[in-house]
Amino acid sequence: MEVVVTKSAGFCFGVKRAVEQVYEQVRQGKRVYTYGSIAHNEAVVKELEEQGVTVLESREELEKLTEGTVIIRAHGVAEEIYKLLEAKGLAYIDATCPFVKRIHRIVQEQSALGRQIIIIGNNGHPEVEGAKGWTKTPAVVIETPQQARDFTVKNGEKLCIVSQTTFNYKKFQDLVEIFQEKGYDIIVANTICNATENSQREARELAAQADVMIVIGGTHSSNTRKLYEICRSECESTYYIQTLEDLKLELPNSVELVGITAGASTPNKIIEEVQNYVRINF
Repeated sequence: MEVVVTKSAGFCFGVKRAVEQVYEQVRQGKRVYTYGSIAHNEAVVKELEEQGVTVLESREELEKLTEGTVIIRAHGVAEEIYKLLEAKGLAYIDATCPFVKRIHRIVQEQSALGRQIIIIGNNGHPEVEGAKGWTKTPAVVIETPQQARDFTVKNGEKLCIVSQTTFNYKKFQDLVEIFQEKGYDIIVANTICNATENSQREARELAAQADVMIVIGGTHSSNTRKLYEICRSECESTYYIQTLEDLKLELPNSVELVGITAGASTPNKIIEEVQNYVRINF
């Protein structure tokens, strides 16, 4: 039996960079806070908490802070959070992913020019909430074809469409097509990051060949859920796990290929543990 892991499985550039910055501050003996979980992976968050890193879950918790270093995670935050940090005189490190920063720039510039901002993504996701905080006018979040079909412009408004960086690329294209068919004046910026596109493509290609697929990632990880959806559409026997402990695998002798992929917040050591377990035990 063959076990294959996708090349892009695990930490993406943005998450890796953010996590490394947290560890660097810990090594320097700083009192470290992250604004929201630094990665949507429970194992990573727990390990950092054991080293004294505190997660600030809300603006209210940030407002009460009087000392320490705050790290802005890769998902980014609204403009008002920067203003709050500066007003309080708190030290902070901006670990926002450059791909997310690009979204902030686009929505800030285009909303200032009067365009209505459409964010294709998951409403309530921290990256989407952060992006909404850079528009001059309220943004509309679209996640489903029905929402796209129901949307109408007011008074001939012009639109600018961006995407959550980890959104399903094919779904993004389908939703954009619905808007374009309406004949609106639209600027479309495909802001899905390269790492996400590569990861989704590799997962789809491997799942199409595999007898069994294992998708590893946190339960709150949006990009891992999308990988699971993609793999499940190609391979019926697809498992979604956080760690090796969650893997309840029974493989018939007919299985020839087991594929493994992982979300952008999944540490390599967890991927290796799963990979080694499957290789040794089946």
